[in-house]
Amino acid sequence: MTEWGLDSFHPATPSGRENIHALLERQNYRLAWWGTAGDEINWRRFFDINGLAGLRVEVAEVFEATHATLFRLYAEGLLDGFRVDHVDGLSDPPGYCRLLRQRLDDLAPQRPPGAAQGRAYLVIEKILGVGEVLPANWGVDGTTGYDFMNDVSALQHDPGSEAALAELWHRSSHRPAAFEDEEVPARQEILQRGFDSSLRAVTRALHRIARSDPRTRDVSAPAIRRGLIALLTHFPVYRGYDAGQKRSDNDEAAFSKALAAAKQASPKSAYATLDHIDRWLGGEEGCAATFDVRRLAGTLFQQLSAPVAAKAVEDTAFYRYGRLLSRNDVGFDAARLGGSVAEFHRTCVERLAAFPDAMLATATHDHKRGEDLRARLAVLSEIPSEWAAFLERVRQFPCPVDRPDPGDEIMLLQMIVGAWPLDLVAGDDAGVRAFATRLAGWQEKALREAKLRTDWTAPDETYEATSREFLFHVLSPGSPFRILAHSFAEHIAPAGAVNGLAQAALKLTVPGMPDFYQGTELWDFSLVDPDNRRPVDYDARRAALAKDQRPETLLPAWRDGRIKPWMIRTTLRLRSVMPELFSRGDYIPLSVKGPLEAHIVAFARTHARSAMLVIAPRLAHQLLLPGGLLFNPTALRGSMVMRPDQLRGCRLQPLFANHDPLAAADAPVRTLLGDFPIAILHSNSSV
Repeated sequence: MTEWGLDSFHPATPSGRENIHALLERQNYRLAWWGTAGDEINWRRFFDINGLAGLRVEVAEVFEATHATLFRLYAEGLLDGFRVDHVDGLSDPPGYCRLLRQRLDDLAPQRPPGAAQGRAYLVIEKILGVGEVLPANWGVDGTTGYDFMNDVSALQHDPGSEAALAELWHRSSHRPAAFEDEEVPARQEILQRGFDSSLRAVTRALHRIARSDPRTRDVSAPAIRRGLIALLTHFPVYRGYDAGQKRSDNDEAAFSKALAAAKQASPKSAYATLDHIDRWLGGEEGCAATFDVRRLAGTLFQQLSAPVAAKAVEDTAFYRYGRLLSRNDVGFDAARLGGSVAEFHRTCVERLAAFPDAMLATATHDHKRGEDLRARLAVLSEIPSEWAAFLERVRQFPCPVDRPDPGDEIMLLQMIVGAWPLDLVAGDDAGVRAFATRLAGWQEKALREAKLRTDWTAPDETYEATSREFLFHVLSPGSPFRILAHSFAEHIAPAGAVNGLAQAALKLTVPGMPDFYQGTELWDFSLVDPDNRRPVDYDARRAALAKDQRPETLLPAWRDGRIKPWMIRTTLRLRSVMPELFSRGDYIPLSVKGPLEAHIVAFARTHARSAMLVIAPRLAHQLLLPGGLLFNPTALRGSMVMRPDQLRGCRLQPLFANHDPLAAADAPVRTLLGDFPIAILHSNSSV
């Protein structure tokens, strides 16, 4: 072997180490320890994933090369639409979306006659902040549905218990009662721990603008950095989109909120610098810096604010704040416990007007809790005093092992009662242990994402072992907690199942395109990934749909899950024969008169001569007959769904129940929900 053979680079010898170092130094990249990424790396794929390089898709050649296969498949009729993930990581999301739409429109004439005609379906994964509206000029059909997921979840939580649950969480966990008090420090930590290099890049770009103008040349880089941290700490949306240009109304609203909050949290001496940063990022006319310099600074800021929000909120604060974990999920407003029927109607009306084909999701590959797990935990908002009593009883149990921190314990208890399988009995030792093993995977991830006692980069294995031991102890054979947890889960399970059916029915009938994540056709009590990405037993789902499909048979056996796919399939069949009604029909909120006014969501969809009436319950725990999904007839008395003028005299067929067609002007809730917990009535007699 020559002197420059492999042996010359062997790390066992000093000369080998020197040679391999010299070789690596000649490369076009720097090979570095992964721990330097947050401090020194100058690119990332998304969030804080640094192991893969990001591609500059804004460069025309890169765009065409990376989309060539997708465009070919679309032109051949093998693809009909596209779901774009992580769009906020791009330098110019609006420009990308418009270009993608234009290229798809150009390719549409090439599609074969047998392929779907019309425009390609195009939705984007976009987290909308409170009050944020997706711009109508991006050329997309809407988002991938996290906004709907948040809306329907808020609908199923009682906002009246917000203060009681916040106080209970604060008193029991010794953590902040308000979500904002977890979010702000999490943002500050994430900025410094994982995004220092990006923060330095924005600081340098803005300092260059400051130095270009005699009026601001003495605004120092450290002052700009402090101002940026204050703005990013309080930025209310993922990002803005008008880099280097005059801001849109959306961007202006976001920056105004961030600036006001940043000033409130900063000394007055910082106000001038904050105002300068705001103007520089807002495309101020007359600025001495060139447009390209301003655009670069704006783009760098935008590409920093999005991952900071994602990592600080979704992957940190959500794991520190446990008022109710059902309100901590991707795209959710965790500061808001619940919403009203009127607010839900408003979002549906707005979606129909702006994005009638937007995707509607209730579960995704990134959800932190399965859709029916969230629906069950929502019941706790109806019974905060019972939840408080449960926690107190658990606290009084003797515990021979060390307990985790109070907040970690309370979040674990929520997951146990929320995810307890419907077919699992307390005496099934093997089944409970398998359940505990799944929970242990969630627990490890939750503790590390919280970054309080342990994290991914420097795990505290002692604390993690303590927490895991506590989990397996409370679910061990003979544990009094195991019996109590099973009993409590049974107590809230029926109302949780009604919530699960209601959210599926709403997803199928409100304006938008319903999306069903793999495996959620049956009850979905999955945990955070990788638990929610387990292989799906499709044979079990086929078998569930092959059995007796009569409602009177399915309702008593609701625990086996067959009632959910039956309801979904039945409604999808109605969609298939009345497509225009579902896709473009008017959305008419309906009034409910009587004691159940706050417990019923009712609306009509009308299109041409087609019509549909939908009635879904909310906050139903106290209204149900014991152990089942049907309502107590006494609770339904005296409430009426008021028909709109458009449906006066219209004869409507029940889709699920066995009662006669509805022809009266107004409808008693007792008639509508007497035989099935959800009601859909329609004008198509062929179904």
